[in-house]
Amino acid sequence: MVFSSQVFLFYFLPLALLGYYALPQRARNAYFTLISYAFYGWANPWFVLLMLGSTVLDWFCGVVLDSPKASARSRKGAVTTSVVANLSLLGFFKYFMFGQENVNRLVEIFGADSLPTLEILLPVGISFYTFQSMSYTIDLYRGKAKRAESFIDFACYVSMFPQLVAGPIVRYSEIATQLKDRPQRGELFRGGTIYFMVGLAKKVLLANSLGEISDLVLTTGPTPAHVAWFGTCAHAFQYYFDFSGYSDMAIGLGMMFGFTLPVNFRAPYRSLNMTEMWTRWHISLSGWLRDYLYIPLGGNRHGKLLTYRNLFLTMLLGGLWHGAEWTFLVWGACHGLLLLYERMSGDNSLYARLPRPLCRLRSFLTFAILFLLFPAADLEAAWTMFLSLFIGVSASDGSAAAGAVLAGRVYQPLYVGVVLLSVAITWWAPMNYIERVRSSAPLTALTLVLFLCSIVAMLSQASNPFLYFRF
Repeated sequence: MVFSSQVFLFYFLPLALLGYYALPQRARNAYFTLISYAFYGWANPWFVLLMLGSTVLDWFCGVVLDSPKASARSRKGAVTTSVVANLSLLGFFKYFMFGQENVNRLVEIFGADSLPTLEILLPVGISFYTFQSMSYTIDLYRGKAKRAESFIDFACYVSMFPQLVAGPIVRYSEIATQLKDRPQRGELFRGGTIYFMVGLAKKVLLANSLGEISDLVLTTGPTPAHVAWFGTCAHAFQYYFDFSGYSDMAIGLGMMFGFTLPVNFRAPYRSLNMTEMWTRWHISLSGWLRDYLYIPLGGNRHGKLLTYRNLFLTMLLGGLWHGAEWTFLVWGACHGLLLLYERMSGDNSLYARLPRPLCRLRSFLTFAILFLLFPAADLEAAWTMFLSLFIGVSASDGSAAAGAVLAGRVYQPLYVGVVLLSVAITWWAPMNYIERVRSSAPLTALTLVLFLCSIVAMLSQASNPFLYFRF
């Protein structure tokens, strides 16, 4: 179930809100946990058992970590058990098939028969809730969080449906007090509805329309360079509005139920360099990787060489977190190398001293080009996309005529208008738009109109995917 679906908007959400506010506050965490499990198990009820197992394990590990009688060895054993169990769960369901495929490739190189393979279905959102649950035990071990007062509170934290399958990744310390007491205020609920309406408009009106462009261009093969660049930019905007729109909807839903969740995007395409980009894009993941991977590896405390190693490994594993494919590993490696270059070149290099508009354009285009690795079936397909950007097709090429037809399809006024609107919103719209809406009746009315347009578009669109479900 996705937020931008009829089932969620017209049935699940109204019933969930009605039941939630009909109950006394002491029963709301249990109810919220129940509806979150129903939301998660909608597509496949068996996935619920995995999340429940992870929750139970980390709860008992937390009990050991919080016990005043626990020895240092017991506490270390508890946090190790939590980390190993969560990473094993994530590794098996997300990376086992990837390992099988690569082992078979090696076996075939040496002339042997392929080994039998096991097909494994990837549970939705497993990358998010394992990281979230694991951070609880790690923070308890470090003394940066207090144990949940009840199992229901902890289960509510792990399973809360607004951010369950796509983030933001919330740390227990960020909502611990909200789990105990969150008196609902009308202003908070109103703010939540605005967040949700804006997010839905970004997802349905912009991301889905941009997806039609990128699907046309990126699945065609060699295309004229100008068409390839148009499709690449549309694809980058699609990912941004799809993911940030979903995050806005998650924040809005959280506010409707009394929770304040962290912001996950801060106008990332306005960044001057890739280092800044990663402080603005998917902020909760960047912070998680920094605090639970980069810093434990040593961070920048042991000299330049080890700092570069730690930074590169963090981005490499961040790429692998996105998916079990070589394309994601290469994506992470490229980002790691870019961050290393920016750190080594310093602030006085020509790279850093270009005019600010050129720096922003360079960062956006770099991010957009590397994003081509995400939809590519393999590295060869990604390479074909890259070549189209810089070589395209020649007049003597048999595909030139097809490229001309494709150009006619993508340069429709609607598609060009959506891309231009995306440019305007990305670089010139006020970053505090949602806060402005909350204090302006005309902007509130405009947002309501956009919401109604989103509903109409959602009912008429043939495709309404959410890109980050695959992660």
